[in-house]
Amino acid sequence: MRLRYSILTSIVLVVLPLLVSVTCLGVGRYSLSFVESFTVLYQGLMQGSYSADPQAFSVVFGIRLPRILLALLCGAGLAASGAAFQGIFANPLATPDTLGVASGAGFGAALALLFGFSMLAVQVSALVFGLVAVALTYNFSKIRGRSSIIMVVLAGIVISALFEAFISLVKYVADPEEVLPTITYWLMGSLASVSYQTLAVGAPLVLGGLLVIYVLRWKLNILSLDEDEASSMGMNVKIMRLLVIVSAALITGSCVSMSGQIAWVGLLIPHVCRMLFGSNNRFLVPASISFGAVFMVIIDTIARASVSVEIPVSILTAVIGAPVFIFLLRKTGGAWT
Repeated sequence: MRLRYSILTSIVLVVLPLLVSVTCLGVGRYSLSFVESFTVLYQGLMQGSYSADPQAFSVVFGIRLPRILLALLCGAGLAASGAAFQGIFANPLATPDTLGVASGAGFGAALALLFGFSMLAVQVSALVFGLVAVALTYNFSKIRGRSSIIMVVLAGIVISALFEAFISLVKYVADPEEVLPTITYWLMGSLASVSYQTLAVGAPLVLGGLLVIYVLRWKLNILSLDEDEASSMGMNVKIMRLLVIVSAALITGSCVSMSGQIAWVGLLIPHVCRMLFGSNNRFLVPASISFGAVFMVIIDTIARASVSVEIPVSILTAVIGAPVFIFLLRKTGGAWT
């Protein structure tokens, strides 16, 4: 019975993002039914065109499909990174930006926009500075060659604040007529500028990081224990922790480089999944990946289709995420096990 339930749950977690994605492909000013969206998608992938309605093919493959693919990647990646950080830091408030990755990536993007670089250069700059932020956090957390969880978290807070100050400095010196609005809008998060080239650069890093976290998900249960307890079980805590941190940092930096800063996903989704599936990371991580992907696809669809002017994604994630998180707190009484 338990095996049947596990298989059924796994099927649902895989199929749900696909169904939501195909449904959202048809949402917008040019509406398509679920069957029409599926037909356009199927024939486009199999034949490279859709002769019955060339406009539908152009809308689906030229505009909506790249956004939905990015939403799936960012949602799954940020949620999995949040679950991983909450596990290894044993902290329910840990997020993908705990180590300053998002702030570093935001500064890299703002700096590239300030100098008028191309969007590809903005993406690469954001990714590089995100990884620089993690490297600084990890190095500054060491005392006599060793680093503890509390020191890593504290160093991450400091590095995050430092890069946020750098972002403010870039915004202060930016041209208020042209450059400043671009930087501000980018930092608020948007999937509007995505292209297949953007995905080609960022997707491999997200997928690679997700694969590592998924494979090591059962070890996150051990990493959440006291360091001495984890070591007594034969685990090289330092190597495993570093591997998870690097994977989550790659995911977060790549997501921010493609879509800007997106808040709440890495905090909210793991808590929702924890209520539904428990705290065992063997089940929590796959659930977070699936629910995170679904959440971001729905949020982006609302952002682009609800009003005539697109709403920045981070506004919607905060407006929806904050009340839901308060509800979860009241429901669980703040318990986190």
